[in-house]
Amino acid sequence: MRLQLGYIPLCDAAPLIAAHEFGFARSEGLDLDLSAEPSWATLRDRLALGHLDGAHMLAPLALASRLALSGPPSDLVVPLQLSVNGNAITVSHGLWAAMAPVSEDLVDVAHAFARIATARRHAGRPLTLGTVHPFSCHSYQLRLFAEAGGLDPSAFRMVVVPPQHSVEALARNLVDGYCAGAPWNDVAVAAGHGRIAALGCDLAPDAPEKVLAVSARLDDATLPLVRAVARAGQWCADPANRADLIHRLAHRSYLNLDAELIGRAFAGDAIQDSAGSFRPARGHLDLSASVQEPRPGAARWLVAQMRASRQISHEDHLETEADAVYRPDLYQAALAL
Repeated sequence: MRLQLGYIPLCDAAPLIAAHEFGFARSEGLDLDLSAEPSWATLRDRLALGHLDGAHMLAPLALASRLALSGPPSDLVVPLQLSVNGNAITVSHGLWAAMAPVSEDLVDVAHAFARIATARRHAGRPLTLGTVHPFSCHSYQLRLFAEAGGLDPSAFRMVVVPPQHSVEALARNLVDGYCAGAPWNDVAVAAGHGRIAALGCDLAPDAPEKVLAVSARLDDATLPLVRAVARAGQWCADPANRADLIHRLAHRSYLNLDAELIGRAFAGDAIQDSAGSFRPARGHLDLSASVQEPRPGAARWLVAQMRASRQISHEDHLETEADAVYRPDLYQAALAL
């Protein structure tokens, strides 16, 4: 059976890419056609309208699509979580210099950011920060970063920038910083355009990041697909396979980047600046088997973040509906747990 799967060029698309490239899909009788999409909104729409059978997708966006909060109505379910963590907030060198935090501690950095954001708002020149989509952990982590410094997130502007365009937006001074997934923070640092200010895994440890979202119409193809992608994800998480994985992700068909930059996403430390200073980042990007089951608790956490971000009201009680989107039963059936 041939399936059309969408993805955005990010390191956490690795399980889909590995399922196709290393035979996991073929062993389940599946042929995968992988389509790199230009934005999360385009991917959402193509999946909802039936042009894609499944996709590597932002966990909050998969819920928002199914709950009719974003884009066309959809029949999406989430039978597999692909990753947790992997995001970072990168700021321009000019903004970092103005912030001049007293230490690298998250709270000190957040307070320094809040001071500059407040001054810029009062001067009528609010800071502009990029996020990959409103319904994303990136948006929630920007909010949490602001709140860690005692800042109301309304003090700065948040604009949508697809992750693969975030470095260019920073280099052209279209944004003062952004929150994106690996490897796009490392690309900005290596190119000399920015400095990592905070890691997503520090702001919201083990936040559900990407999921495999599939159309309910797949029926009999769902379990073989989940099995193939889950086994591919476990293969990706094995350090013994790291070199082969990075080499394949670096290919021009996928991320089209230097392998060394991609490799940083899988390292135990984050390189924060062009001087090479390190920050411990245990679990910075986790693709392991321990994160794969789509647990309803993760869906409920995402609903709470939507509420805290005023994307839904306190009167909208969507927890039960969100639970129905996350399908641990399909994951368990696929892996015969």
